[in-house]
Amino acid sequence: MKNFSTGAARSLALRTAATAAFAFLAAIPAQAATTCSFRPNAPDQHVVVKRDTLWDISGAFLEHPWCWPQVWGMNRDDIRNPHWIYPGQVVYFDRAHGRLTLNKPGAGPDAGAPPIVRLSPQLRTEDMGENNAVPAIPAGAIEPFLTQPLVVEQQALAGAARIVAAQEDRLYLGEGDRIYVRGALDGATSFQVFRPGKELIDPDTNKVTAYEAAYVGTARLVKPAGPGTDVHTFVVTQSVKEMGVGDRLLPTPPTPLRNYVPHAPARPVVARVMAMASESNYAAQNQVVTVNRGTLDGLDVGAVLQFYHLGQTVTDPESKGFLGFGKAKLRLPDEQYGELFIFRVFDHVAYGLVMQVSAPVQIGDVAKSPE
Repeated sequence: MKNFSTGAARSLALRTAATAAFAFLAAIPAQAATTCSFRPNAPDQHVVVKRDTLWDISGAFLEHPWCWPQVWGMNRDDIRNPHWIYPGQVVYFDRAHGRLTLNKPGAGPDAGAPPIVRLSPQLRTEDMGENNAVPAIPAGAIEPFLTQPLVVEQQALAGAARIVAAQEDRLYLGEGDRIYVRGALDGATSFQVFRPGKELIDPDTNKVTAYEAAYVGTARLVKPAGPGTDVHTFVVTQSVKEMGVGDRLLPTPPTPLRNYVPHAPARPVVARVMAMASESNYAAQNQVVTVNRGTLDGLDVGAVLQFYHLGQTVTDPESKGFLGFGKAKLRLPDEQYGELFIFRVFDHVAYGLVMQVSAPVQIGDVAKSPE
C-alpha cells in the first residue's frame, strides 16, 4: 500500500516530529491480524472539522475505529510520515480498494491503483504545523494523566525520596520555599511532589498493586547532600496543593509521546478495571480508568482493549434439584460493551481512555484484547 501523507511542505520542526513518529511506529510489535471491516452505511466522504479526532473520523467509516492505521495503509515497513490530517481536508472512502484516502477515488493518474496523495499548496494557506493537526483521541481528557504521578506502584513508592523538613519549620509550603529531602535522587534535578493515597487492589489477586497519588507540585534540586549533611536542599517551584513534611518526590518524567497509533496488544491481554479517575463508581465515554496490567503484561501506548461486563450466574430453569435445593447453575457469556484506549503504561498498571461504551464502566469489569 502507498504511504499516507498530506504531501504539503513542512517546517524543520514538523519534519523532526515526523521522524520521531516514524521511530515510534517502527517499534510497534507484530500482532495477530484483526478483521477491520467498513460500516455498511459508511459515507463516501467526510469533511474534517476542528472538533474531529482521528477516532471520530474513522468511526464514521469503520466498525472498529481503532483500525485506522490499517485502512490508511500504515505499517512498519511502509510508513514514512505520521498521519497528519487537518481541518478543511476531505477524507474519501475508496470502496474499490477498501481504504481511506485524501484523493478522490479514480481521480489519480492510475485509477486502477490506490492513489498517491498530492495536495497542491494552494489548497491551504495557513500553517499546517503539528499543533493544527487533528488529534488521534480527545487530548484534553488525558492531559493531566500524561505528566502527573496520579498512580504510583509499590516499588516506586518504596524508593521515592521524601520531604523530612522545611524552611523555618513551616508546616505547609509554597512556591519559593526551601525543603529538605532524604533519599536517592538517581542523578535527577527536577521532581514532582505527591502524597500517597488510597491503595489500589488488584481484582484478580486481592493484593495491593499501586497507590493513588495526589499531585501537589514540583521542586528543583538546589544543593545535593554533602559531607556532614544527610539531606538534599530543594526549592518549591510550583505548588497546586498544600505541600508538607512526609510528601514524596519522583523525577519529572520525559515529555510523553502524543502520536498515538492504535493497535491490538502484541500478545493476548486480559485486564480488570481497578480504579476510576473520578470519585464516582462509574466511568463514561472520554473518562480515564486504571487497569491492572502494564508493560510486563504486554500493554504499550496505543493498545486497544475491549470492555466486557462479567457474565452473570443464573439458575437453570429446567433444573429440578432436590426439594428445591441444588439446582444447576448456568454462567452467561461476558457482554462486550465498549473499548479502552491505553495512553500511559507502568510496569503493572496502565491508564486508559474510555471510548464508545454502551453502558457505564464499573470497577472489576474485564478489558481484553480485541477478538
